[in-house]
Amino acid sequence: MRRMIPLLTLCLMLILSGCSVSLPFNKVVFTTGFEKDEVFRIEESTCSLTEIMVYLVGTQGGYEQTFGKDIWKADTDSGTVEERLKESVLAKIAQIKVMNLLAQENGITLDENEEQLVEAAAGEYFDQLTDADIAAMNGVTQEDLEGIIREQCIADKLYDYIIRDINPEISDDEARTITVEQILIKTYSLDGEGNRVPFSESEKDAAYRRCREVFKSLLNGTSFEELMAQYNEADEGTISFGKGEKDSAFETAAFNLGTEETSEIIETEDGYAILKCISTFNREETEANKVKIVAQRKREVFGAQYDAFVATLTKQLNQKLWDSVELVDDENVTTTGFMEVYEKYFHS
Repeated sequence: MRRMIPLLTLCLMLILSGCSVSLPFNKVVFTTGFEKDEVFRIEESTCSLTEIMVYLVGTQGGYEQTFGKDIWKADTDSGTVEERLKESVLAKIAQIKVMNLLAQENGITLDENEEQLVEAAAGEYFDQLTDADIAAMNGVTQEDLEGIIREQCIADKLYDYIIRDINPEISDDEARTITVEQILIKTYSLDGEGNRVPFSESEKDAAYRRCREVFKSLLNGTSFEELMAQYNEADEGTISFGKGEKDSAFETAAFNLGTEETSEIIETEDGYAILKCISTFNREETEANKVKIVAQRKREVFGAQYDAFVATLTKQLNQKLWDSVELVDDENVTTTGFMEVYEKYFHS
């Protein structure tokens, strides 16, 4: 039986870089009228098989080093890991193509220094490729790499342009993070594929009675830490989080606690919980959370403009060619560092 990978874990694995906006090819699909090795077309912008393989091969090796070569046939709740990686690469490149079209509308181009960096990055990456790497990437040339890196750079430049005036003031209260200890008695189990199975009403009642016994022990003087070590069914005992990161019941109870205060029993999405507040304010984590909130708002502003632009575009996918794309099974293909080279030149 093939292994089941939780979708959330897979989504984290498949983050390549940049924004997480995807393009819905499934709504407009054509399979005729394409040039040789043309995988898709968005308006006048095209994507070649070589571009697909540069991203695919450059990503494949890194995952195999971490998870092993058997990872690709493992199941997720929406296909195999190989299928999900392909979808992620397709969405990533489509996003870059759309962003380049939007950059044209906004008059965004690379300056002379950026063009020199494009050439240098492409040269460094190309020089480290083996003959097997080049073949796996459909005969990629240094000129091909320059085009790919140039489009990535323009996409990044567009993003910076769109969010240039977004710098909201985030208050300490909005970004505040707290630290609590928890004792969780779960009200669900996991099936053989790792999916949640909610408890029956009788099972929930038993879980609640168990949590009541724990609470009584707290009232009788048993330390929270001792009971947490014995009864907590959560993955962690001590957690830090900000507003909007937990379900509403958990969050409301936690943020109403003072330092060293203990909550009543709370019914959460995961089960019945008792919380003890360790710290109501962590300056370092709160400042870090402000940065996250600002970044999220910038992504939202960009996403709104991007989505509106995408809706105006004609999108065509060469389904037959795309379906033929496969991961490379060749031990002589060793490259893993395409995005690392890009980051070195443009984000260091």
